[in-house]
Amino acid sequence: MSDQKRVFSGAQPTGNMHLGNYLGAFRNWVKLQDDYECIYCVVDMHAITTWQDPATLTQQTREAAAAYIATGVDPEKSILFNQSRVPGHAELAWIFNCVARLGWLNRMTQFKDKVGKNREKASCGLYVYPNLMAADILLYKATHVPVGQDQKQHLELTRDIATKFNHDFKTEIFPIVEPVIMGEGAKVMSLRDGTKKMSKSDPSQYSRISLTDDADTIMAKIRKAKTDAETLPATAAGLEGRPEATNLVGIYAALTDATRNQVCVQFEGRGFGDFKKALTDVAVEKLAPITTEMARLMDDPAEIDRILVRGGERAQAIAEPILQEVKQVVGFI
Repeated sequence: MSDQKRVFSGAQPTGNMHLGNYLGAFRNWVKLQDDYECIYCVVDMHAITTWQDPATLTQQTREAAAAYIATGVDPEKSILFNQSRVPGHAELAWIFNCVARLGWLNRMTQFKDKVGKNREKASCGLYVYPNLMAADILLYKATHVPVGQDQKQHLELTRDIATKFNHDFKTEIFPIVEPVIMGEGAKVMSLRDGTKKMSKSDPSQYSRISLTDDADTIMAKIRKAKTDAETLPATAAGLEGRPEATNLVGIYAALTDATRNQVCVQFEGRGFGDFKKALTDVAVEKLAPITTEMARLMDDPAEIDRILVRGGERAQAIAEPILQEVKQVVGFI
């Protein structure tokens, strides 16, 4: 097995990419490019686990790719493509469907959270989504995956699948993947409810800051962000039991590469009126160049398509021999 350290990660092209995607994922992907061979994927196959309008999916796939690039992913240094361009994702996912156990999938909390009481109406794809995620990673023998806290369970399943496959077929074909969890702001919460993750699916536009928002929109959203009546404490420990305050301090910390404690020291005793103004200034400063670059890229969809096609070819070149190796081990060829 190669000693090459290889990262794989991706995001779904559903809804506008937002501040949580940037702080929790994209910014960290950029940092990893110097130390790892990086493969970054727009996971359009995962997107269709719930119904998507085809034309909208095409547009949002391009927009997701534009967001990756605008935040600093270099399509020359890293591999950037959309998942459906490499058929090995689906082929390996089927093999993993036959390796993973129902009991493992039944423990996946994200499926339970997404379907609620409508389990019987959920697509089969949504149920086996974690097996496809494992295939995404292991198709390239990735050794490291940058993940948020909510994805750690899926990564554990990937490790279980790799271990069981290696054991069942008496091979060491798949590495046991390691998580990479980086820095402040790994989990950005809703601006309207500090107990819920910032999400593209939230019906309120004021729950998130989108990467396409202009300065006035960012200002309005932060001004309306839910807070409490208390001032900022001297230390991060004083934020306990204050989810909205914790979230805004965490966002400021992540945007300024500070710790929550450092932010509390800086703003100790001040109210959220002052703090929100400072947060707005920082958010606009950091996000304005991203918004501008995304707009430029989206004005040239042919260029985005060219990048995705080229990235797909590079990904296929890595995936194909690994998939052939898997087929040989399984007994298909």
